[in-house]
Formats: sequence, structure tokens, C-alpha cells
Amino acid sequence: MTNTVSIARRLDRLPITRYQQTIFIVIATAWFFDCVDLATMTFILSSIKAEFSLSSQQAGTLAGMSFLGMFLGAGSAGILADKFGRCVVFRWSIVLWGVSSLACAAAPNVGTLMCFRVLLGIGLAMELPVAQSLVCEFIPTKQRGKYVALLEGGWPIGFIAAGVLAHFILPRYGWRGAFVAEAIPAFFVLIVRRIVPESPRWLAEAGKIDQAEAVLGTIETKVKRVLQVDNLPEVEIGPDEVGPSQQKHFSFVQLWKGDYAKRTCMVWSLWFFALLGYYGLTTWLGTLLEQRGYDVTKSTDYITLMALAGIPGFLVSAWLLEAWGRKPVVVCALAGSAVLGYFYGTATSHSMMIIYGLGMQFFMFGMWSVIYAYTPELYPTHARATGTGFASSVGRIGAFLGPTLVGVILPRTGQSGVFMLAGCSFFIAAVVVMVLGKETKGIVLEEI
Repeated sequence: MTNTVSIARRLDRLPITRYQQTIFIVIATAWFFDCVDLATMTFILSSIKAEFSLSSQQAGTLAGMSFLGMFLGAGSAGILADKFGRCVVFRWSIVLWGVSSLACAAAPNVGTLMCFRVLLGIGLAMELPVAQSLVCEFIPTKQRGKYVALLEGGWPIGFIAAGVLAHFILPRYGWRGAFVAEAIPAFFVLIVRRIVPESPRWLAEAGKIDQAEAVLGTIETKVKRVLQVDNLPEVEIGPDEVGPSQQKHFSFVQLWKGDYAKRTCMVWSLWFFALLGYYGLTTWLGTLLEQRGYDVTKSTDYITLMALAGIPGFLVSAWLLEAWGRKPVVVCALAGSAVLGYFYGTATSHSMMIIYGLGMQFFMFGMWSVIYAYTPELYPTHARATGTGFASSVGRIGAFLGPTLVGVILPRTGQSGVFMLAGCSFFIAAVVVMVLGKETKGIVLEEI
């Protein structure tokens, strides 16, 4: 009798072929465009601040508006994805983000821009946890961590792309042109609709066994075609594992019951402090460099240059996830971010600022890779999007508070206070993971 164990075993025994890699590339490309939008505010905040004559506190509040939207969108998207499916939420999130980006470009005043940034944040947040769940559920256990970490490789590349975009568009079209350029990838949803199937694991957990069988059968057929074989390895299911599949329900309250309570406490704290430190620092990087005497073009170029270190950062993190495990990598990445961030903030020469900045970005982008790989592994399939979504949602509170707090701290303490805030946040997150974290390396999703 077919059940969720059989579906999971059949998916896990498939080798990685061009077919699964194509699905991954489609999801990763959508993720990349999200990352471009998130990074763009780093480069355009000073231009918006100048046009609307904003104070530092007002600029910080504006920068945090998209994270307020992400707080609203992430948790609800997780619940919707666990209830109605991954793909439908994934597709509509891209449409919402594209339309909202166009609306931001046409905003006549800062109040309207803030409202549209909230809507844009909802669209962004709906896509991120669902994309994580999709990759997690399509990729076999032995390579799951590496591929989810590679998915987060869209962040440093997207950050660099945002810098290049700002370099060429800001001087000619201003910050409004940047928003228009970011809206174009929403058409990507047409490709997503055709290529990415619904997760067989989710279909089975939802009690839709016939649909799960149909989707999995199609996947197996395409894998056999790529491998040029007639049969795939048989799946052995023990008699105690065979049984009817029943739809499982998972509520928000269950995140705080039994063993889940410890995991939820840990992962919420991780996301909150990691995002508070990261966005509190990076959203203001352009403005901080301008305060040091660099013009807009120079500051954009330097931030883009430092972001290049994020590429080896996420690649090293992706490799270490399977070599070391999730816990030690996330702790090292957070600790490295805290230390290098402090040295970057206290650098007294141009060359040392660049060196420490490269090191800081290496660790921070590595941190992102492991956080996104680790979080969906902490919850079973019927709760994965819900658990991941709420962790992301709590993180967006930190992401909203970070730029806002910097806007308050900067006029009072100068740049030293900004880097102290970021460093302490990363350090607290590292300690929480060290004490409460559960290692998930090599564990089959259905055994979590």
C-alpha cells in the first residue's frame, strides 16, 4: 500500500540529474530576483533620503517597511503552503512582488512609498520559505543541505547584481528606475508555472496520494530518460512502515509543544538576532560610507566589491554543511560575522576597511546559507512551511528593528554604536544555537 514513507523513499533514492537540477535552477532564479530587491535598498536609501529630505530616523523607518511586510507575509505564507500547496503560493508571491515594485517606482511621497514597500515585503516573504521547502522536499537527503545552501547563493550574487544595477541606473534614472528594473522578473512566474511541479511529499502528507503518485511517476520517468535506463532501484518498505496515508494537521500552537518547543525557541532567536544584526548593518552600509567621505558611486562600488567575498563564503558553507554538520557551521559563521564586523567598523585606513569588509561579507553570506539550509530541516513535511515561515516572520521583526535602531543610534553614538549593535546580535544568535540547537545532518526528513 502506498503511503508517505514510500513516496519519501522513492524520492530519496533518485540520483541528482538534469531534471532535478532544472527545477532547482528555476526556484533559485526566482530566489535570486528576491535577493536583488532586498539588497537594492542598501544602494538607493541615501538617494531616497535626499529626495524626500528625510532625517536618519525617518530613513531607517523607511528601510524597515519591507521587513514589516515580510513579517506579515512569511508566517501566513507558511500556513497557506502547508494547507494549499507549495506551488500556488510560490507563483502568486512573485506576481505580488513584481506589481508592488512598479508601484514603489510611481510613489509620489514617502508615505505612499512606505505602504508599497510593505506590500512588496509581503510578496518577498511569501516566496522565501516556500522555495526553501520545495528544494528541501525534491533533493535527496544526502545532498539536501548542499543544495539549500547553494540556493542561498542567490543572496551574494543578488547583492552584487543590485550594486551593478544601482551603478548604471541611479545616475541616469534615479531610485525609481531601480524599482522598475526589479519588477521585470515577475514575468518569470510564467516559467515557474510550467516547470516546477507540486511537491509529492506535501501531496502525500495532505492525503492526496493519487496526485502524489502521478507527480512522482512523472519525475521518475524523466529521471530514467536522463539516465537512459528502464528501471530504478527498488524501494524496501518494512511491514511496520506500510499503512494508509492520512492528512496531518499542524497548528501554530504545536510549534510550542514537546520537542518542537526547544527547536522553535532556538530557531526564532537565531532568526531574530541574525537578521537584526545583518540588516541593521547592511541597509546602512552605503550611508555609512558616504559619512566617511565617499560619494554615492564610490560607496556603491566598494560595497559591491566587498560582496564578492560572499561567493566563496556561501560555497564554503555549502561544503562544510555536509562535512561538519549544521550546528558548528552556523556558530562559526555568526561568530566570524561578529568579529569581522567589529574590525570593519573600527578600521582606520582604506585598505584595512576593504580587507575587513571582504572578511565580514564572507562570514555573513556563509551565515545566510546555513540558516536557510538548517531551518526547514527542523520540522516534518506537514509542518515545514509553517515552521520555516514563522521563523522567517520573527526574523523580519529583527530586520525591521535593525535599520530603525541604527537610525536612532547613529546620531547619538556614531558608527561605533552601529557595529556594536550588529556584533552583539550575531554573538547572541551563536550562543543560542550552541546551547539549544539540534544537529540534522543526514537525517531523513520524515524521521525528524
